Amino acid sequence: MRWFPRASVAPRLSSLTRKPLGRQRRLFSATTTTRSTRSTTSQADFTHAVVGGGVVGLAVARRLAQRRAREGVAASTVLIERNRASGMETSSRNSEVIHAGLYYGPDTLKTKLCIRGKHLLYDFCARRAIGHRCTGKWIVAQTDDEWEECLKIHRFSQSVDVPTRPISLSEGRRREPDVRARTGILESPSTGIVDSHGLMTCLQADFEDAGGDCVFQSSVTGIDALDDGRGGYRIVVKDRSSGEESSVTCETLVNSAGLFGCDINNMVMPASRRRTPYFAKGSYFSYSASSPKPSILVYPAPKPGLAGLGTHLTLDLQGRVRFGPDVEWVDDPTDLTPREHRLHDAVGEIHAFLPGVDPAALAPDYAGIRPKLSKAGSVVAPDDGSGDSSGSSSNEGSGAGPVKTFQDFVIQREHGFAGFVNLLGIESPGLTSSLAIAEEVEELLYS
Repeated sequence: MRWFPRASVAPRLSSLTRKPLGRQRRLFSATTTTRSTRSTTSQADFTHAVVGGGVVGLAVARRLAQRRAREGVAASTVLIERNRASGMETSSRNSEVIHAGLYYGPDTLKTKLCIRGKHLLYDFCARRAIGHRCTGKWIVAQTDDEWEECLKIHRFSQSVDVPTRPISLSEGRRREPDVRARTGILESPSTGIVDSHGLMTCLQADFEDAGGDCVFQSSVTGIDALDDGRGGYRIVVKDRSSGEESSVTCETLVNSAGLFGCDINNMVMPASRRRTPYFAKGSYFSYSASSPKPSILVYPAPKPGLAGLGTHLTLDLQGRVRFGPDVEWVDDPTDLTPREHRLHDAVGEIHAFLPGVDPAALAPDYAGIRPKLSKAGSVVAPDDGSGDSSGSSSNEGSGAGPVKTFQDFVIQREHGFAGFVNLLGIESPGLTSSLAIAEEVEELLYS
């Protein structure tokens, strides 16, 4: 995923903060009154609480809040976000790529939800006039081994009805003469880009129109599972400006806290089921020269075991070119300063597929951090087609399980904790999958 610089994000986020949305709060009242819930006997303040206001949390909260109109049931939903507005962490520092679903292997949640989410997202953006474009994407190979990896992707994509096609080197030179591919090009025509900020603004508006409450500047400091969740959950939050604490109760709890998802998990789970977060920092690099500027996204052939898709070329809706991300393991999820020294390695990777790039026109631009559950790869290895069995279940989870060479999303009801759904390791393709993840969560809670 490509991360957007603070300079381009701030105006949209500040305008979102100033938007007169009457249902936003800063802190819960110590005397919060009982809300309408799905159970007429419940004393919980809300039917649903979603912790984390990134694009996935917004999509989930919106879906749950709309149950009132869609299913004709009484329901209330609160979205709790630690920042001053929604989407200020991973969701505001991503590539805005709509992924096709090529890399994640059979029988994984990433494949299932990316493909479903891609169709939902294109449709939603078209209906709601959210900026997007189906740009297409090339995966380029420089060696015979890399081309074999591309052919494996092509065979897999055919098995899951995702369109890809090998194109000849002569066609490639004709269409994009600046792009180098020595042994082959695989085209993904359904890959695209989206205005993630416009998407999140729309999701938040829908959520609030459905009666949902947004609570910003509120860090969750404690969670009590009342009678193992059968009596709901008590959530303690601290106002990040005043330090004041308050609490709220809910019947069902969804952990969509992204970079801090393991922290929320560990507040609820016993010691044997707690998780350790890993943070993959990705630096991005701007390009100020007028050429070369391909009109299509360009990715290198994937390397199984790599915690990313390699430094690649992406575009924004204004046609600006950026390169990245690389992978740097960090301990601090708030360490968002791009590293000058990372540019040296990136130049070599960029020159492999775009040799005409002027290194003097490249500069560190911004960085973002992806929430990981391990240092496993982002691509399913050829002999590991089932993904990580601990992460691929969308039913009931009982523990962290073994780590393999690929880490799937974790989206599951937690065994022994009624009404608690965990979303962990929601990195790329989380943006693409967001609307499908929302469907998945609702099914887990109500199927």
